[in-house]
Amino acid sequence: MNLANNQTEFKTEGKDFVITRIYNAPRNLVWKAWTDPDQLAQWFGPTVFSNRCEIDLKPGGHYKITMVSLDGVDYPMDGTYREIIAPEKLVMTVNCDAHPQEWHDLVDQNRDTKGTRLPEMIWAITFEETTGKTKLTICLQFTNANDRDALLKLGMKDGWAESLDKLDNLLSKISTAA
Repeated sequence: MNLANNQTEFKTEGKDFVITRIYNAPRNLVWKAWTDPDQLAQWFGPTVFSNRCEIDLKPGGHYKITMVSLDGVDYPMDGTYREIIAPEKLVMTVNCDAHPQEWHDLVDQNRDTKGTRLPEMIWAITFEETTGKTKLTICLQFTNANDRDALLKLGMKDGWAESLDKLDNLLSKISTAA
């Protein structure tokens, strides 16, 4: 893969959605941006959201990210860390059950299994250092392609693109300050 800095690749593979991006920052800084709740709160989610984050970074530890919309609506998501290999890999469950019912109704419009909540997802995130840069790969693992496609129709790709741009801005500030 020949990605330039700040270029993001999105692809579907089976029932998964895979995102890859190169950051002009060392791996330890990218890792910390994912594992420090204060940093995660600064970049996670689309630009119109702010965040509250809690992290218990250990296998079996719990995390919670609450995205807050401009009109004050909370979109909480939480899960458990299944695997942590610092600073190389994070594997975590992702549960969106606590999102507002209106969000679930929007997702449901594009699903075969209407009236059921989205099953728990798995995110497998790898951080690969390449000559002072970091190749970040996020694999969102769904139980089926229909659920993945429903979230894609709802704007998941654009949301991740905005998040990863915000992460790049944060990493630039941190790298400059260091």
